[in-house]
Amino acid sequence: MRIAIRRAASAVAVLAAAAASSLVPLPARAADSTLVRTDAGWVRGETTDEGRQFLGIPYARQPVGDLRWKEPRPVKPWGGVRGAASFGNRCVQSASWDPGYENPSHTEDCLDLNVYAPAGRTAGPRPVMVWLHGGGLTAGAGEDIVPDTFARRTGTVVVTVNYRLGAMGFLAAAGLDGEASDGVSGNYGLLDQQAALRWVRANIGRFGGDAHRVTIAGESAGGRSVCTLLASPTARGLYGAGIVESGAYGDCAARERGPAVRDGAAFAKKAGCPDPATALACLRRKPAKDILAAQAGFDWGPVTGGAFLPVQPKEAYENGAAARVPVLNGANSDEGNLFAFARFDGAGAPLTAERYPGAVTEAYGPDLGGRVLKAYPLTEHASPTHAFGAATGDRMFACTALRMNTALAHRGPVYAYEFADRTSPPFASLRELDTDFDFGATHVNEVQYLFKHFGLASPLDKEQRALARQMEQYWGSFVRTGVPRADGGPGAPDQRTRPGQVLSLRTASEGGTGISTTVHDAHRCDLWDTVPAG
Repeated sequence: MRIAIRRAASAVAVLAAAAASSLVPLPARAADSTLVRTDAGWVRGETTDEGRQFLGIPYARQPVGDLRWKEPRPVKPWGGVRGAASFGNRCVQSASWDPGYENPSHTEDCLDLNVYAPAGRTAGPRPVMVWLHGGGLTAGAGEDIVPDTFARRTGTVVVTVNYRLGAMGFLAAAGLDGEASDGVSGNYGLLDQQAALRWVRANIGRFGGDAHRVTIAGESAGGRSVCTLLASPTARGLYGAGIVESGAYGDCAARERGPAVRDGAAFAKKAGCPDPATALACLRRKPAKDILAAQAGFDWGPVTGGAFLPVQPKEAYENGAAARVPVLNGANSDEGNLFAFARFDGAGAPLTAERYPGAVTEAYGPDLGGRVLKAYPLTEHASPTHAFGAATGDRMFACTALRMNTALAHRGPVYAYEFADRTSPPFASLRELDTDFDFGATHVNEVQYLFKHFGLASPLDKEQRALARQMEQYWGSFVRTGVPRADGGPGAPDQRTRPGQVLSLRTASEGGTGISTTVHDAHRCDLWDTVPAG
């Protein structure tokens, strides 16, 4: 199942972002805190009520023309001052139901990042968090969160990143293998992320950040990116900690090289380039909109087998080959409600009690389906859709997160959490829908407790705001020290010494944040640990 929930052509989707800011002459004074010199040239950001922000800074040469499906290259220096007061272009992607994404983007000139830094001086450089956005590796942009308040309250510098998506970011092909530095193509989007991290290492000190204290973080596909980078030898040394939010789905598995190349050939044929001898040149001549139109129906993600990702992430964790850095990893208690809603109620066909057994059997097959029906009886759930959603979320997110905790504990500290505020308001995309469906603590819902999601304030009540402040403290503490702590809250359990225990993030009326020892049982992981990850 795709992790990004995308509407059809009739659904709401994103306007292409404003073009990159034009260059202006270098002013006589360079002491302005919004004027910073990067290794490629000067940028001028702006001040806000929360601090300073620098938007749309290119971190690599734009992958257009002959650079389509090439590994990222250093950005070309510019003269004068580059304006950094507006976001850069979003990478190529379809329309979606997310606010501001009403139209598709066909723009390949998109390898930009955004820097948010608190105002004022400190005794030393500030720790840095680099956020990788979600969207199923086919959608989204760095601008999907605005972390300026988080940066101010936690005393950190936050960087958000655009990276290539879908076929533009993850096409594997025999011809492209020959161009890849490690002989394995299909990892352009993740290589973009590594290029952004190298930019951070070279430049973040000029924004007040500490290049030696960098935490990589992300939600959904962004979390999957983090768990992939943890296993990538070519990312080693670019970060010192990782945060994985709802990113362990599928056990963070990458595509194998052979099937990925075969999919690439099928994609080329679908895109109108069937001759293997000329397919690559043909694809590079295609307009971005044609590439986008052909990418539906294929699995887009990283490819294993080369220097970038020699083995599957789970294997790297278990054999000690993954980075030995602290990790904060978790999921939400009701992850699957979003996907079940999209499949049934959101499609105008709410799941009924009569149709529930058939839907489960269709999803899982007759043997596993029978076990699922016993584990998720309708009498224990608010509706058939919620029962289906519970099974979906447990298989895809809750149990894979717990398995990842166990695997990660072989190589260093791993702190486990579960976002369990079932009273949480639907995140911004869902609030625009005309529905009274109870999503609970569903996929993506925790993001609005940490940042302005899509730049919008979330309608949190008093208790939820208190939980949000506590979560800011846990996340901020982890970015600063590698250990998540919060005033008045328990320490997050380190899986090396407290395996299976989880920091349960809840509002006061739900009992408050505490330590849970029942998450494995609550999510029926005895069942899901015996079947392939969903």
